[in-house]
Amino acid sequence: MEQAWETCDAVAEAMPSDPSPYVVMLALTRFHSPPRDREWRATVRQLWQQVEQRDPWNREAHHELLTYMFPSWHGTGGEMFHWVQERCTHAPRGLPAHVLPLIALAESHRQRMEVEGHRYGLTVHPWTDNPSTWQAWDNWWSYRAPNRPHAAFHEDANYLAHALSFANRHREAGEVFDAIGPYATDVPWSYCGDALLLFNRHRAWAVKASAP
Repeated sequence: MEQAWETCDAVAEAMPSDPSPYVVMLALTRFHSPPRDREWRATVRQLWQQVEQRDPWNREAHHELLTYMFPSWHGTGGEMFHWVQERCTHAPRGLPAHVLPLIALAESHRQRMEVEGHRYGLTVHPWTDNPSTWQAWDNWWSYRAPNRPHAAFHEDANYLAHALSFANRHREAGEVFDAIGPYATDVPWSYCGDALLLFNRHRAWAVKASAP
């Protein structure tokens, strides 16, 4: 931890405009901070401020902070959902930040499956009629630059395809599957069963729904 932190400090000093060392520090705090420790929370806030000063909509920083707030790490469900909705309220259209609520939703589903098991059940899909799915479609997908996908495009697109599929919006999902191509990701599909099986099944349904 100390060596990694010192390396980040050195990079931050050498390249003061680069948010990358602070993004890595966010990851380090997630792995090394005691559960819900106030002093470490203050450090996380300071790191986040450093990122915002340099790149306010840095995708990886948003994902690191969201993961920090997962109940399975250092946060609570309420805090997690409140933060992603607040970020989406201010995020410009076309940014993948609008997928963050779908990530929080998938993590909440995963945790409930882990804790409650069969009492919760695979048949319960929180994506049905959830406004976050349409917010991601309207504010990210409809305004993104299709010819200039960001580096983690397929990860974000899989979250949206998954949410649309489990909301039974297969026609819209067809457009997302088409952009994804063969690049399925394990998460979030694996939270609902066999990832490859579910991806291929829902893609087939989407192709059928999109046919003229």
